[in-house]
Amino acid sequence: MYQALYRKWRPQTFDDVCGQEHITSILKYETENDKFSHAYLFCGSRGTGKTTCAKILAKAVNCESPVNGSPCNRCEACRSIDAGTATDVLEMDAASNNGVDNIRDIRDEVVYMPSALKCRVYIVDEVHMLSGSAFNALLKTLEEPPAHVVFILATTELHKLPATIISRCQRFDFRRIATPVLVERLKYIAGEEKIEADPEALRVIAKMAQGGMRDAISLLELCAGTRKPITVELVNETLGSGGRESTENTVRAIAAGNFDAIFATVDEVVRSSRDLAVFWQELISFYRDILVVKTTTAAEKYLDLTENEMARLTKVSQLFSKETLLYHCRLLDDALYAMQKAGAAKRTVAEMTLIKMCDLSLDPGTDAILTRLSKLENVVAAGGGFRGIAPESRPAAEVTAEKIEKKREADVGKPEGSDGKERSASPAKKTESELRVLRGWNEIAEKAAAGDAAVLAFIKMARAFTDGNGRIYIRFPNDFAKSMVERSSSCDSIRAAFCLALGREIRESEIEFGILSGAEEPLSELDDLSV
Repeated sequence: MYQALYRKWRPQTFDDVCGQEHITSILKYETENDKFSHAYLFCGSRGTGKTTCAKILAKAVNCESPVNGSPCNRCEACRSIDAGTATDVLEMDAASNNGVDNIRDIRDEVVYMPSALKCRVYIVDEVHMLSGSAFNALLKTLEEPPAHVVFILATTELHKLPATIISRCQRFDFRRIATPVLVERLKYIAGEEKIEADPEALRVIAKMAQGGMRDAISLLELCAGTRKPITVELVNETLGSGGRESTENTVRAIAAGNFDAIFATVDEVVRSSRDLAVFWQELISFYRDILVVKTTTAAEKYLDLTENEMARLTKVSQLFSKETLLYHCRLLDDALYAMQKAGAAKRTVAEMTLIKMCDLSLDPGTDAILTRLSKLENVVAAGGGFRGIAPESRPAAEVTAEKIEKKREADVGKPEGSDGKERSASPAKKTESELRVLRGWNEIAEKAAAGDAAVLAFIKMARAFTDGNGRIYIRFPNDFAKSMVERSSSCDSIRAAFCLALGREIRESEIEFGILSGAEEPLSELDDLSV
């Protein structure tokens, strides 16, 4: 009769258990020296070896001729336990036997001596599913069982167990198995089962198993069912995964604000019948990797990636700030929760979220605004802005600003050149009547001034315009204001602020400083500058 691979290749000795040496070494010592405990608690995520170690321990304490603390698997006791015919070893699933009556039955049985073996062993799987009354019924027996009884409790959710139960057991925490260990085990099984598999494909399977040996072997068996050599492409196709390269391309499209690529990605996922939730989880995982690279100096310690993958990830991380990454992670997390309730509307949720990630200005939320402001501050700081004015000097700056404003009001209505100076226009000789006003100039000015109140006053006196070619024209009311801004070296800060606001690189030659001519566009025809 055919057996699933994870059952066929279940370890039979402590030495065969992979990735849990910190536990198996202790269990071997205890059984070898006949110092085993009356109650054990095995806790950890699924597929890490809890039930396997429980069965090995049940054989070890009853084995007639143990070998270095492990069962021999040849004596009558070991064979009967393996065959499931040993009446003195009871394996109970607490998920379906969680009532107080089930525990009372055990409590009544423990007083009797074993019928065939040295010890009576009770393996209670998913013990956290027991009811409160069942736990209470188990307490006294668990604390002081007869000498011939061993309890082995296993759970994936330790926090659900009463502290009174935990304190009465010898606790062992099973760790997630490292990817290299999983890969080596998969290679061994594939070789024994005559399965042709690419090493990189086995690595992909191991990563998808997320530290669970049983899941890894089950995925290997699933891919082997195609009767084709197992490659990375076959694994992605069989398991409904787009692969890391596809996820990276999606993230790059988000960074570039490429809406066409975003919609094409979602459409491809839907058309290929892949689960959008799986695609979303892969995206979240990739963003986690980017955050690790962005925030730590030794990312290779926390990421299970090849050198080539690390290099590519480092390049991707340079496309985002920390604030943007955290904002994107919040959006992804919220969307995953929404998808669980969206049903057929999963695609809409995914597309709306990705659009927000592409363009922060489309999200009116507080998080988006704060992220945009943070980006603007970083750009201005990188551009070498001004030193802030000391608090005691700010009143003088305010007086200066007031004087400049009065002079501006006095100059309004004067004819061109009435001050005796020639008003320079742009190289293209364009006036404000030919241009469109850009809103948001005050916000740009505040960031460009970097806290310098005097400079801010001069910058706010100006107005910003644009033409159909994307050039930016900054017009001042007089030469004095224009020269003060130019002398302050704030031009780079202004350019940096516009780069962020418009979402594109702006060269020095694309920004022109000039003097207002007095003509303005109606507000109904103004462009909206989002920052």
